[in-house]
Amino acid sequence: MSAYPVLMHTAIDATDCRSLAEFYRQFLGLRYRPGDEIPTDGSDDDPGWLVLVDPAGHRVFAFQQVPALARPTWPAHDVPKQMHHDFRVPGIEELGRQRQRAEELGATLLYDRTGDDSEPLYVLADPAGHPFCLLVGSG
Repeated sequence: MSAYPVLMHTAIDATDCRSLAEFYRQFLGLRYRPGDEIPTDGSDDDPGWLVLVDPAGHRVFAFQQVPALARPTWPAHDVPKQMHHDFRVPGIEELGRQRQRAEELGATLLYDRTGDDSEPLYVLADPAGHPFCLLVGSG
């Protein structure tokens, strides 16, 4: 028994849960928890709350349907990003490859800091506008 709470997952509000979950599922190689998969039997998809898990079955992200959501305007602060995720890759070549993958999945480039030798990075927005960083780094 831990003396501290354990992070279960990060929940992200979305006006289209399925689309946003699909972006992160494909980008990060995650899978849906049992019961949250896209229906294949022709039944209606009702994705008001979806959970993605890693290969070991640990929760990573949850997506909660909301009726409206102001898109962050980063780097302007009119609508703050409120939070963001940092994803690391081992080298500059992989940084470029993962940026391309993210954009093919619907991400948008917001900022390019690949010229910084100490910590090259991209800031991208997921399809719902949530900024995230893709950077070269170690543990």
